[in-house]
Amino acid sequence: MKLSKRIWTSVILFGLFGQLAWTVENMYFNKFLYDTISGNTTYISAMVAASAIVATLTTLVMGTLSDRVGKRKIFMVTGYIIWGFTTMAFAFITVDNAAKLFPTLNAVSVAAVTVIIMDCVMTFFGSTANDGAFNAWVTDITDNSNRARVEAVLSALPLVAVLVVFGVLDSFTQKGNWKMFYLVVGGLVTLGGVIGAFLIKESETLKPNRDNYFKNIVYGFRPSTVKANKMLYISFAAFTIVCTAYQVFMPYLIIYIDKRLGIHDYAIPLGVIIILSAVFSIVMGSVLDKVGKHKFLIPMLIVLAVGCVGVYFSRTLLPLAVTGTVMMGANLVVSAAINATIRDYTPEDKAGLFQGIRMFFSVLLPMVIGPAIGDAVIQSSKETYVELGVVKNVPTPYIFLASAAVCIIALIPAIILVKNKNKEIKEAGEKNV
Repeated sequence: MKLSKRIWTSVILFGLFGQLAWTVENMYFNKFLYDTISGNTTYISAMVAASAIVATLTTLVMGTLSDRVGKRKIFMVTGYIIWGFTTMAFAFITVDNAAKLFPTLNAVSVAAVTVIIMDCVMTFFGSTANDGAFNAWVTDITDNSNRARVEAVLSALPLVAVLVVFGVLDSFTQKGNWKMFYLVVGGLVTLGGVIGAFLIKESETLKPNRDNYFKNIVYGFRPSTVKANKMLYISFAAFTIVCTAYQVFMPYLIIYIDKRLGIHDYAIPLGVIIILSAVFSIVMGSVLDKVGKHKFLIPMLIVLAVGCVGVYFSRTLLPLAVTGTVMMGANLVVSAAINATIRDYTPEDKAGLFQGIRMFFSVLLPMVIGPAIGDAVIQSSKETYVELGVVKNVPTPYIFLASAAVCIIALIPAIILVKNKNKEIKEAGEKNV
């Protein structure tokens, strides 16, 4: 099935505006918390975990609700508009403001907890709009002939968003002007919702699912559902492990480059990595559809692990750009292949419902386990420095070795997926003879 220009425009623009907000949430909230409130990386781990829990529960409940009413657009548009406003709210969270509002409490702790709570509020609207509704809509408007190509584009958008933020907005954070940074990013996300009101078109095949709402919420966790959709859950398992490996280092990446490697202008190496990785992923998207995504899964997982090890050994700008590109490019291709496989195995009448299950495996578990592993590695290294009288942890390069070790574990479900796909192809060929 060929996708229209309107659909492609909707996928790219709506996906990009959402990823701008997720970029800030996944990378800059961590740096904001670290630079302006507390240098304790345990706060970062706690924030990532709390956000993941909220994202998963929200997607499960709201994705199922979008199935029930048979509409995605209202959730997408309204969610994006409010999502932008909640992002703007971070412009007003400071230690000084916390001290004024709660003079008898520890201002640093109050400010840190406020950031975590607001992150959860922002995540609720973001997950409603993006994870619950937008991802279900993508499943609605694609099929087996184009999903890997669409997934490759969607996998590249987070990096494109990082590039936009680095190239246009990072100068605000470098100057300590976090207020303007959040106001601009939040404004763009709200603008995305407004554009979506005129651009997004509901799938003509989407119909309301009148099954019991609460039964549908727990549907994906039933043993009978897992048994009936075995390969879907093996795909989820593979994605969980890959996303966990990514989350071992990602929350600490900018801090690592800035504070550990001393590369303060980190936009340069990350910009190179982002551009090359995104191009590689988009090119590979068409190849995955034509040749078969299962054929690339195991080789690219190995390349991903090798890339992580390479980043561990890279302590200067050029080697970091090279090994980082290998690592991120492989991660995008692996993510695209697994995500497309997940969509292939998702029951067509329960696309919204399974977005919550997908979030459980791709967000909640990885974002609870991954940052905790990274924090444990950082804390065990006991590397610190003092800034303005505050002792701060310094991320260690060992987080990339830990990430590589987790990647290797993903080979187990990947091998099962590849064997099953080869079996399906063989059986299909025998039927056609």
